[in-house]
Amino acid sequence: MITSAPSPRELLTIAVEVARDAAATAHRMRSEGVSVAATKSTATDVVTAADRAVERQVLAALRNRRPGDAVLGEEYGAGEAAPVTPDGVRWVVDPIDGTVNYLYGLPYCAVSLAAEVAGEVVAGVVRNVFTGEEWTATLGGGAWRDGRRLRGSAETDLGQALVATGFGYDAGRRSHQARVVAELIPHVRDIRRMGAAALDLCLAAEGRVDAYFEKGLAAWDLAAGGLVAREAGLLVTGVSDRPAGPDLVLAAPPALHGPLHTRLTDLDASGGP
Repeated sequence: MITSAPSPRELLTIAVEVARDAAATAHRMRSEGVSVAATKSTATDVVTAADRAVERQVLAALRNRRPGDAVLGEEYGAGEAAPVTPDGVRWVVDPIDGTVNYLYGLPYCAVSLAAEVAGEVVAGVVRNVFTGEEWTATLGGGAWRDGRRLRGSAETDLGQALVATGFGYDAGRRSHQARVVAELIPHVRDIRRMGAAALDLCLAAEGRVDAYFEKGLAAWDLAAGGLVAREAGLLVTGVSDRPAGPDLVLAAPPALHGPLHTRLTDLDASGGP
């Protein structure tokens, strides 16, 4: 018997339920106190016990609801879920995007959960752990927050654009990224560095920043927030005709994308370590 993949709306319903429960767990664990459990790429790239606990909770919830699906998570990789088939569903989870903010109690971190079908992201949710703000999107169904459809920024002048970005943990990469920002900032309104890529993408979708770029994002950083941004009408790309990915993610309304892309290409934003 051939069964069709669930609709994006059905997958979003599951994602929202799972992400809300996960965010509640992360919030509770933060109120009980948090400590570093391990480090990853550098001594400043931390993992908390909550990162691991929240991802385990998400894996268990998805396994209960859809046991045949694959899962890609930041902390446990492919986890224990089934391998994804060519036309199957894969979930992509960042249990706490913005872990350093979470560690310090800064209210800018989120649970990010997306569903892919046949390799394409079709549903996603990003939920702020501290504030409960929630952004959702389905492929072709638009991007939303609190019942309001998101359309991105109406700004057309790069010189008036508020641009969000982020930095990696490797010292060499940070130095390169800092040079890019130093050269870019005279050509934009200002720069914001808030420390959670999924939320930056959602703020760009909402027009609370005008554009966003960053080098070094992983699939779990980009999946849900990238869909929210695209469904809000932003172009989400890399540079030099490459797709958005680890080399660079640039999310901007069409009017800003071209001039910002040109600046970032000239500044070699996708280069360096």
